[in-house]
Amino acid sequence: MINYIIRRIGYGLLILIGVNVFTFILFFAVNTPDDMARMNIGGKRVTQDAIEKWKVERGYNKPLLWDSQQQGVEKLTKTIFFERSVPLFVFEFGASDSGRDIGYELQKRAGPSIALAIPTFLLGIFVVIVFSLLLVFFRNTYLEFWGVALAVFLLSVSGLFYIIAGQFFFSKVLRLVPISGFSAGWDMFVFLALPVVIGIVSRLGGEALFYRTMFLEEIGKDYVRTARSKGLTETVVLFRHVLHNALLPILTSTVAVLPLLFLGALIMESFFGIPGLGSYTIDAINAQDFAVVRSMVFVGSALYILGLILTDISYTIADPRIRLS
Repeated sequence: MINYIIRRIGYGLLILIGVNVFTFILFFAVNTPDDMARMNIGGKRVTQDAIEKWKVERGYNKPLLWDSQQQGVEKLTKTIFFERSVPLFVFEFGASDSGRDIGYELQKRAGPSIALAIPTFLLGIFVVIVFSLLLVFFRNTYLEFWGVALAVFLLSVSGLFYIIAGQFFFSKVLRLVPISGFSAGWDMFVFLALPVVIGIVSRLGGEALFYRTMFLEEIGKDYVRTARSKGLTETVVLFRHVLHNALLPILTSTVAVLPLLFLGALIMESFFGIPGLGSYTIDAINAQDFAVVRSMVFVGSALYILGLILTDISYTIADPRIRLS
């Protein structure tokens, strides 16, 4: 088990190194520091002196990979790659292009994103699984027909529509919840109620159809017929046996997504004014703050790889035979 986990962590580290190098190439080779300076200062009529000043203030005036003017190890360490990319592996993000501490901002904004992500994830999984199992339980009936029709409808509607319609109906018309904003303490539940509901509804259609197909495949197997022959009710067969044997596909579609939720829903946080990691990324893109965007790309990659590792570990718990592969 330990060797299995170490092997997966090693694979993940190699992928993270590749992502870091590729991101560095995009940000500093394809899009040079001079281009960053022009976009940040504004316009093409910027003087070269202003560009050089901007680069010096942010440490972008150094060579990318190799400084031949330095001595010894400093030929590598006095470069943009070593100062901007290598520290990311120990989660030292440095300062943004506007001069603010990125690490402090991430710590401050992680809380609201987690507060939105955890209930959306847990309640969403519960609602999707129950809804899918009910579709299978009432298969070949009108309830299944209208349930599938509802799932297709929910799948066909853009998530942006849910946000706008939800804000208009529940905030402006009914005045049940605030239209946007965030607050700590118990008031947080009032501000997060609508985003959580919209997050659940927006994912219900596609995942419910996927789980329904998976559960329908399971109920045709021999162990289900054996369970029914023992006199077990259909509810017990579905919610105990079928659900247990469908854990691997469920884990595939859920555990790997969980870390990404901590980055926040980009559109959701922006529309509802939640000061999380998602809105932080959107603000950085709009402000052309390349240091923040690069840091968020690295954090997103690290969290995604963590999700894959957690998925592999959860596989071994659900099916110990996988440890041997």
